[in-house]
Amino acid sequence: MPTNTINIEQSNQQNIQQNIQQNIQHNIQHNYPMQLNRLLQLCSANLPVGGFSFSQGLEYAVEMGWLTSPETTASWIEINLEESIAKTDLAILKRLFSALHNNDLNAFAYWNTHLIACRESHELLLADLAMGKALIRLIKQLNNINVSGYQAIIQLTEISFVSAFALCAYVFKLDLISAQSGYCWTYIDNQVAAATKLVPLGQTQAQNLLFELTENTQAIIEKSNTIDDEDIGTSLPHLAMASAWHETQYSRLFRS
Repeated sequence: MPTNTINIEQSNQQNIQQNIQQNIQHNIQHNYPMQLNRLLQLCSANLPVGGFSFSQGLEYAVEMGWLTSPETTASWIEINLEESIAKTDLAILKRLFSALHNNDLNAFAYWNTHLIACRESHELLLADLAMGKALIRLIKQLNNINVSGYQAIIQLTEISFVSAFALCAYVFKLDLISAQSGYCWTYIDNQVAAATKLVPLGQTQAQNLLFELTENTQAIIEKSNTIDDEDIGTSLPHLAMASAWHETQYSRLFRS
């Protein structure tokens, strides 16, 4: 092959690589800030889904004297994250994302039903369904968000908050890891906010807890993404009973 031809081909390859890099950089600069904003919006305490109306069993745990300090509060939240959220919510969130990517609405409905069946008390089920319904109602009313292709999901009689969260994250064009990170944050933020009122905790103690608890998020997500279908789900008797007994607690700040 003539030398001139080789040089031209090499030059063309270099130009192609430069164009690819420029396009990638352009996409990062123009798309990432918007995706980050959407993630922050989805995980915001201002999201009108009622998440901060529920304590997820924490109020009764405080009543029983199980949580009395930042250390015992951190232990309660960490155990729930590692044994419940990771092995159920995050693991199924991955499968919901896959179902949406493959446009497999039957698989989505299956994992939604599986999630609902995993709730160990009526209160935990109520919170999950109430928040899921509220989030679906919200996404239908958002301007410039087209969910017409997901009517089968929107019209589900019962939808878990995890399922609704997965749909919103997917429509917002978030990647799976960002969605899982955001979901972890919503749980941690909710629990620390509840503990701040109930234990109680000081504002600085609460912020230190947020830093401490989020440092393990990556490991929790990596663990959840290696779980096989048959290993999904867990049982936390203390959490289940605290949630169930909360219904008859004499005085409550949070919904039951």
